[in-house]
Amino acid sequence: MKYRNMLAIVFVLALALAACAPAATQVPTRTAAPTTAPTEPVATEPAATETSVATEPAATNTGEAETATAGIPVTGEATVNVAESTEYSTILVDGDGLSLYIFMADTQNGGTSACGDDDGCTEEWPPLLSQGSPIAGDGVDATLLGTITRDDGSIQVTYNGWPLYHFHDDAAAGDTNGEGLEEFGGLWYLVNATGEAVKE
Repeated sequence: MKYRNMLAIVFVLALALAACAPAATQVPTRTAAPTTAPTEPVATEPAATETSVATEPAATNTGEAETATAGIPVTGEATVNVAESTEYSTILVDGDGLSLYIFMADTQNGGTSACGDDDGCTEEWPPLLSQGSPIAGDGVDATLLGTITRDDGSIQVTYNGWPLYHFHDDAAAGDTNGEGLEEFGGLWYLVNATGEAVKE
């Protein structure tokens, strides 16, 4: 009987303690944050396209156009040299050694040429043309060199006041096939270093 009373007392005390004890609070568990942050789509702007720049065509220099007179191209300043001819002694030649002539129908120091394009004269006797001041070679008197402007605007070299010409039948240096010919209303002669006609 005594033992039962003891159990009852212990049971009551246990209930009293249980009633007085604070309620256990549940500790919330932390959930791990996502390891990757949500990514928002990056707004991409359309790539800027450069507007094509209109390019103007390159300007062509017409100031140095080649002259078609007699089919001899003009590529710069003409050179006048002195050469020894086996038949006519000292004569004037161009930079390639081709003989040069004067036309007796021209007026010395007249500033014009009597050999024109309309009658075919310049095909037979192409003028010595230059794109600038002519160059005096060895033995040439630079003070006797000059130029005139032809009707077509090309620049013809003169020596001692006489316009200078080639002859179309002179194919190589040393040829003098035009000496003393009479064509297109006048005589044609080679010219020496002093600017005089070679009449032999």
